[in-house]
Order: sequence, then C-alpha cells, then structure tokens
Amino acid sequence: MRRVFSITHHILLALLLLPCTASAAGFGATPVEQFSVPEGFEVDLIYEVPGKTQGSWVSLTVDPKNRLIACDQYGGLYRIDVSKQPASIEKLEIEFEGAQGLLCAFGSLYANVNSRGDIAGIWRLTDTDGDDQYDKKERIVPMNGGSEHGPHALILSQDGKRIITCAGNNTNLPSDIARSRVPKHWGEDHLLGRMPDARGHNANRMGPGGFILSMNPDGKDLELIATGFRNQYDIALNRQGELFTYDADMEWDVGTPWYRPTRINHVISGAEFGWRNGTGKWPAYYPDSFGAAVDIGPGSPTGICFGYGTDFPEKYQNALFICDWSYGNIHAVHLNEDGSSYSGSYETFATAAPLPVTDLAVHPDGALYFTIGGRRTQSGLYRIRYTGAVNAMGLESDFEQPSRIKKLAQKVRDRVAIRSQQRTEKSESKQAAKLRSLRQQIEATHVQEPSSKNLELALANLGHSDRAIRFVARIALEHQPVDQWRGRISEITDPQSRILGVVALARCGTEADRDAAIGALSNIQWSELEGGQQIDLLRAYGLIAIRLGAIEGDHRAALLEQFGSAFPTNQNEVDRELSQMLAYLQDETATSKIVSEMHSSPSQENQIHYAMTLRGVKTGWNPELRQQYFQWFNDIRSAKGGMSFGGFNENIKKAALENVPESDRTALAAILEAKPAAEDNAATGEAQRELVKQWTVDELADLIGSSTRQPDFDQGKSVFAAAQCYKCHRMGVQGGILGPDLTAAGGRFSTKDLIVSMVDPSAEVSDQYGATQFLTDDGRVVIGRVVNMSGTSLRVMTNMLDPSSLSDVNRERIESTRPAQASMMPTGLLDTFTAEEIADLIAYLRAGGRADHPIFRKAIAQQ
Repeated sequence: MRRVFSITHHILLALLLLPCTASAAGFGATPVEQFSVPEGFEVDLIYEVPGKTQGSWVSLTVDPKNRLIACDQYGGLYRIDVSKQPASIEKLEIEFEGAQGLLCAFGSLYANVNSRGDIAGIWRLTDTDGDDQYDKKERIVPMNGGSEHGPHALILSQDGKRIITCAGNNTNLPSDIARSRVPKHWGEDHLLGRMPDARGHNANRMGPGGFILSMNPDGKDLELIATGFRNQYDIALNRQGELFTYDADMEWDVGTPWYRPTRINHVISGAEFGWRNGTGKWPAYYPDSFGAAVDIGPGSPTGICFGYGTDFPEKYQNALFICDWSYGNIHAVHLNEDGSSYSGSYETFATAAPLPVTDLAVHPDGALYFTIGGRRTQSGLYRIRYTGAVNAMGLESDFEQPSRIKKLAQKVRDRVAIRSQQRTEKSESKQAAKLRSLRQQIEATHVQEPSSKNLELALANLGHSDRAIRFVARIALEHQPVDQWRGRISEITDPQSRILGVVALARCGTEADRDAAIGALSNIQWSELEGGQQIDLLRAYGLIAIRLGAIEGDHRAALLEQFGSAFPTNQNEVDRELSQMLAYLQDETATSKIVSEMHSSPSQENQIHYAMTLRGVKTGWNPELRQQYFQWFNDIRSAKGGMSFGGFNENIKKAALENVPESDRTALAAILEAKPAAEDNAATGEAQRELVKQWTVDELADLIGSSTRQPDFDQGKSVFAAAQCYKCHRMGVQGGILGPDLTAAGGRFSTKDLIVSMVDPSAEVSDQYGATQFLTDDGRVVIGRVVNMSGTSLRVMTNMLDPSSLSDVNRERIESTRPAQASMMPTGLLDTFTAEEIADLIAYLRAGGRADHPIFRKAIAQQ
C-alpha cells in the first residue's frame, strides 16, 4: 500500500509517530527503542558505524583479550573494546579487507575473504613482534570469491584442534582436498531434467553447490564434510559436537514447488543437502538429500551462534541464535533430540526495521553482541543483555556494577553455565544418546581405510529405523570398493535396506550394473511399502535411469505394470514422484490423470509441478487434454510468486509447446493467444465470489460452537484454497511460506482463536510477520516488510499476495518508523463464504489438513 498525504496529514502523522522517530537529519543506525525483544531483555546501541570512513560491518569475533574484531564488507578490520564506556574503536594497522568470516585461534586471526581476484580465501594474520598489531598475513587456502555466495564463516572444531569453514554455491571446491566424507559422485540427478532460473541467475552453476570443510591450523589437510548448500553464511557446534548451519532460499522461487524455505540443517558426516540451480532443488524427502531440522521460512541467512556463555535464562542459553538479514530478525531456535538427529521450533527473539543483521557473538561479559550492515547499508554494533530483576543465583545482572562485584558475578555465571550444562547432559534421552553414538561410529568409517568390518557395519544399518543412521550407512557403503558389495545387494531381504543399497549402486556403479540393480528392486511390492519407502523406491529407479542407463523394453513394461494404476495415491509427495516416473516411462494412460491432478490440486505449487512434469510427455494426448493443459497457463497468470515465478511458468509452456505437432497447434491458437485473465481471478480461473455477509467473530463463534453438523473434509479443503490461504500459508507440504505454517495451528488454538485470526487479523500480530510503517519527508507512508536493501535503498513488500511487487524507500528520506497497527493479512476473506463453509474450514484447520483426523472419522465411516 502506498499513499501520498497532504502537508497537514504529513505534520499530523509526524506528531503521532514522534515517540518512534529517528533523527530527520539522517536515519542512522536503527534506534533501540524500535526493537522488540522478550521481557527481561534490553538492547544497547554500542556504536553507530560511520559509513563513509568505516564502511558496513559483516563479520564479528572475540579476541583473546575479550575485544571484538569486526570487518567491513569492502574495507578493513576494526577492534572494539566494549569494557570501556563508550566503547573504543580502533582500525587495525594491517592492510586487509573483505572478510566475511573471522576467528581468533592458535595465536592468530583467521579471516575468510570473499573478494574478486587472487585475494579470496582463508588468510592467517599474526602478530610477530608482540606490539598488539597483526603485521603478517598469509593466504593459506586460496578460493574464488567476488559473489555474495562465496567464502564465509570460520569456527573452531569441538576438540579445538582444527578449523571448520563454509562457502556458498559460487565457490569452487579447493583443488587440494586431502579426503572427502562426501563420496565424490555428485551430479544433477533429475529424471526429467531441470530448467535453469528464468532470469538467468547461476544458470550454468552445477552441483555440488555450497560446502563445509575442515582443516589444520596451517590450512593443510583439507577434509570435505558436506555439500549441497545454497549460501550458508555461518556454522555452529552444539555441546555434543554436532554441527548446524542456516541455509538460504532463492527468494525469486517463492510460489514454486522447488522453492525451499530457509532452514536449519543438521550437518551430519557426508551429507548432501540437494541444492541445484533453477527448478532442480532436490526435495528434502529424497533418500539422498538429508533435509532440514527446522524450516524457518523466507529470509536471508547470515550469522548464527549458540547461546552458550550468555547470562540469559537457561532456555536461551541453549538456543541457536540465527540472523535473518533481509527481514530484520534474530530468531532463537530451540532444538530437540529426534532420534540420532534433531528437530525443533523457533521464535523471533529480536526484531526491528530495518535491521540487516550480519553476525553475532557471545562475549565473556554474558551478553550477545551483533552487527548490522552489508551491501553498504548503515552499520552498527549492538548488545542484547538480560536485565531480569534477579538471575538464577540471586545477583543483579547490572553492567554498571563495581569491579569487585563484576568479578563475583562472572564466577557465578561460570557456575550457572556449568550447572546448566550438567542439567542438559542429564536430561538427554539415553535412547537418543545411543542412536547418536551409533551414527558417529558409522560416520567415523567415512574417513577410514576400507575394511570388511566397516562394510558389514554399513550393510547392517541401511534399513535402520533412524533416517540419519540410514543416510550415513549408505554413505559408508559408497566409501567401500563397489566390487566388494555390488553382488550382495540382491541378497538383502529387508526392502528398505535393499532400496538404499540400489541407490548406492546407482551412484557408484556402471551401466553394466543396470539390470542387476533393477532386478534387486523388482520383487519389492509397492503396496507393502509406506509412503516414505515408496518415494525411496521411485528415487532408486530414477537414479538407475539417470546414471546406469535408460529403463526400456521388458524393464519398462514391468514398471508400468507395477506403477501404472497406482496414481494418484492421494499422498502429495508420493504423487509428485510417481507422476514423474510415469512421465519418464511415457505411460499413455497417465497423461489424463496428471492433467486432472494439475487442475484439481488446491495448491499452485502442485499445479506447477504437474505442469512441468508433463512438458516433455508426447503420448496420451488428445485435443481436449491439450486444451485443458495449455488453458492452465492462462489461469496461472493470476497467481503470484517471486521474481522468477512468471518466467518459470512461461518457460514450461514453451518447452511443452515444442512437443506439440505443428498440425495440432492451430486448434490451440485461441488459448495460446489469449490475453491475461483478470487479476481478481483465482489460479484455477474461478470468478470472484459474491459477498455472503460481513461476518463478526461472535456471530461465527456462536454458529460454529452450537452446530452439531458433521464437518465435510473436502469442502473445508476447498474453502482453504478458495480463500487464497495457500498463497501465504502452508498446510502440510503444500502452500506458501510468507505467513505462519497452519499445519499445527489446530493443536495450539481454540476454534474462537482461529476465527479471530481470520475475521480480525490485526487483533494480534506476531513480531515475525508484523509490518512496519515508514513515513518519509515527502509525505509518503509505506506499510510493509523490508525484504531487501542496498546502500540507502530499502525494498518493502507491501502485499503478501504479490511478493514480487515491492516499493522502494530511500533510507535517508525516512522521518520516522513504527510497527504497523494492521496485519498484512487481508480482511474480509471469509465474507464470501457461508457459515457452513466456514465451519468446514475451521474443522480442516483443527485437523491439520488430515482427512483421517477424529474430526472427520465419523463422516468417513458413514460413507
């Protein structure tokens, strides 16, 4: 929303916003008054960085004397002594620039430089004469840089003997890697091929993508740990020595089935996380892509660290703090043991607008320090401290204490940290610890010499109930000579183990292994497998076709007999993969069924997936099906997504049209030449619904609360789509990511809460999804969420239903900002539905989108 006001309105608004204003002479660093943090926490602005002389800070570390060291993205290094008031700032004398990762260790300062030319890579800076200035610099690991997806963070390994580092997907693997935990069998691995980004971004950049590796202090003995990231900026270890990162999405892909939200990855040994260019991102459910521990949503990941050592409540001491540069958030991720891996949840810990958070670090004073900046935006150094009335040991958490009390407080903090760690260790599930120990035992074989013992350990755990253990067992198998185990795969009796054995064989074998690999899968009964195992089976067949040779002749006939009648299964993920397999096999009977699913699916993501699946299919078409298929491209024009959304759909259409015989194109002329449909039509082409009633919360609460009618699942699902909920919200694996995930909403909120959130969305707005109101000196008021920035320019998303439509706000012209009072969720979404339809929608939400939920069981039993 963009509005231009008269001078009178301008003055009135400025007065109304006065408590939240920044200086009109220059917006400067975001004022601390604009921060939202949990109760008991305070934010301090330690230093406002003068951009013209000290640039924009993007990396942060603590040196042995408890001083902070920061680096300008395009300039030098700065040392900050926060024990002084005000903090003292010193530019280091050594000529150095461009670090996006800093680490003080082994008597040196390590810096990971992301710049063009021959200065990119890891440098070691040392003080050779003891004058407290680094005077020697060595480039110990050369890498290519220049792109923002280049070399990034550095951290110390758990045993304190090595350094772990990461780099984004535009960085080439160093040439002198000594060993790789990831088997070097990476490829694109798309059964139907991929399409590059519609705007050309990274079109020729192939796997393995971003990576994480470790090294000795001298930069030697490089060991590759994991691959398949897009642009993970930072990494962190928990107390158990488990590695985590926060990986990026491609915001241009929002609204497409290959868009993957920013996510926390548990980085196990040898893991592949499936980044590929354009449409080619591997789904997290693939058996050869490890996936996410926690999905975060849209954002731009930068620094992360655990809260260990903070003077925070225990909940936050154990949290993983992550920075979202574009939306201006610091999230606290709460990880839970989940077998040998982790899952969890997150909350927005600190937020403001604009707040381009770049890095953070825990200081020995018990506070969390962070920087904002990047891309020449206004930079600053902040501190978050806990100021609750009394801490766990009964002492005030006061940074103005006399020196003697400070020392005592530090001792208390140390004791609290030790006791907290002890409690954490005691509370660990014995079963989780046992599973983690087994996984780590298997992981150790990834860098050991091949042996019969290691081979047996891998084979024995291919079918383990724990997904992470299955994953590392397959990786361990791929590290063993294939001649020693290829003949044993068909002897495995457990279907899960045999499927993953074939996945390994497809990745390690040759074309001569094709028939044996297909044979090993041939007697596995599709109907006896669970959904996840069915996906694994389809992926195994797909990898055979991709890597070992085409599936044709009798093999193709056998697969058509097995899978031909299975589609659709009404399991979303299974159907996505099954449709691709049937398209690959050119199953004539599947084309009409896939077209039907494309039109009937309530999710635009699913619709696009099926449209893309059909783009190369040459069989099973008739004139009516062709018209239905190409008409869909006209209907989808009214759907919204990221910057590449429309281009992707247009490219799919062009690719599909190439497979239409010239003689058949005449009949499609009217559809192909049709002008875009009206913007108010749904993606399915439905006309805009008529007003039923302007519902109130109390009216709906009374009607739904007193109703004895059995809810209708199909109608609830249909209303969820017709109300455009899918555009912003996820239900299960379908839908958008700009608003909260609603899958578990029914378990957390009452019926009335759900009604309030839809009828009066501004009644309570989460910090994570709240908008900001910007007032500029020319009378403009722009309301939305900052999603990108560069220099003094802010890009603000003003309509969640159209995320590619952005308004530009010049930071230097901002007179004031304040949290917007209204939600970005549109009002009146329920006013075109009857009370009965809304009741079914509420039931659908309460059931988490599951037809087998008890809410619907009675209706199912009566059918």
